[in-house]
Amino acid sequence: MSDILVPAMGESITEGTISKWLVKEGDSVGQGDVLLELETDKVNLEISAEEAGVVQKILRQEGETVVIGEAVGLIGSGSGTGNAEPSSAVEAAATQAPEASAVATSPASTAGVGKSAAEQAAQPIASNGDGNGQTASPSARKLARERGIDLEQVQGKDPLGRVFQEDVKTHSNSAHASRTASPAPAAPAANKSAAASPSQTEYSKPVERQRMSRRRATIAKRLVEAQQTAAMLTTFNEVDMTAILDVRKRRKDKFKEKHDVGLGFMSFFTKAVVGALKRFPTVNAEINGDDIVLKKYYDIGIAVSAKEGLVVPVVRDADRLGFAEIEKSIAELAGKARSNSLSLADLQGGTFTITNGGIFGSLLSTPILNTPQVGILGMHKIQLRPIAIDEERMENRPMMYIALSYDHRIIDGSEAVRFLVTVKELLEDPESLLLEG
Repeated sequence: MSDILVPAMGESITEGTISKWLVKEGDSVGQGDVLLELETDKVNLEISAEEAGVVQKILRQEGETVVIGEAVGLIGSGSGTGNAEPSSAVEAAATQAPEASAVATSPASTAGVGKSAAEQAAQPIASNGDGNGQTASPSARKLARERGIDLEQVQGKDPLGRVFQEDVKTHSNSAHASRTASPAPAAPAANKSAAASPSQTEYSKPVERQRMSRRRATIAKRLVEAQQTAAMLTTFNEVDMTAILDVRKRRKDKFKEKHDVGLGFMSFFTKAVVGALKRFPTVNAEINGDDIVLKKYYDIGIAVSAKEGLVVPVVRDADRLGFAEIEKSIAELAGKARSNSLSLADLQGGTFTITNGGIFGSLLSTPILNTPQVGILGMHKIQLRPIAIDEERMENRPMMYIALSYDHRIIDGSEAVRFLVTVKELLEDPESLLLEG
């Protein structure tokens, strides 16, 4: 018999949510078979069987939050017919009568709500810790704490005087009914009812309520934190894309034939950003307490829109890569992001980020910092606009607005403007990228 454990997932991740079980109790599995999918703040992970056997018990269900090292299931020997004989204290206790003495189970098995009487009988019974001698299952004590119920007041149905989760629920419902039946002024009661169930009065027309995914919740939290902790400003400029479009038009076929990857815009922008970061190292820094940490390497994050939300995989040592290597890295990372197969190593340690809203048609935007980074470049849609070439001549040119959001705590406005002007100048003279980038 072995536990299915939640593995270590990186220094910044301590818990995850079970998104999907791929097996059920009684299934035979081989060593290395994927058992379940775990959703974390950053990536989704697959947990595999460490040994062959039969899934004898699933302790935690889909949608439940689990921590590193916690047992979420049990694998034992058996025929895999779904009727394997219980071989642990958890399964054995579930078959005993309520009068039998309680046995110890895994803590993970007591976190569910609405367990059957047999499952409740298998739960360990202990004092509630208040010194009054009352005994209750862990799930009963947890529910009592959540609802502010004194376990001394709960009458259990168990002949031995033990209190289970269903007893707490019954007591809570009875208390609620008693409070509802007691006389009270009409107006305050109506107000309390409205406050307790906003979903019944908040919407007058049909709505659909969806639970926010763990990753979406994390993205929301980080974006709000960025706005609350950084003195964030944005400066804008525009780039004449004529020269880059000309290079791509002349070189794309040979480039594709030689390197087996397309020549996109992102390699040009990555090179331009690296060149500008070398001139303005504070934009490639972060704040650590009262210190400014100037980074002497250039790991550029490329924002990618995936099904579960925005992710920012990192192109490592971009200053040492050629155009083809950058394009291949970006294509590989984008593919992994869309197939939900990014690893933590793909996401950690970026020094600066580039985001391209232009692929969705955005003409102008103010990107939010990817903390602890202090700068992010926003690309936008290429659009033909009339440009004054000189005092007498106008031409339609392919123009792109670019935006730099920066942390004003360590980057002065003049420095931010000059950084963005440098990016503009490098892009408008692609040959310079070979020297500066």
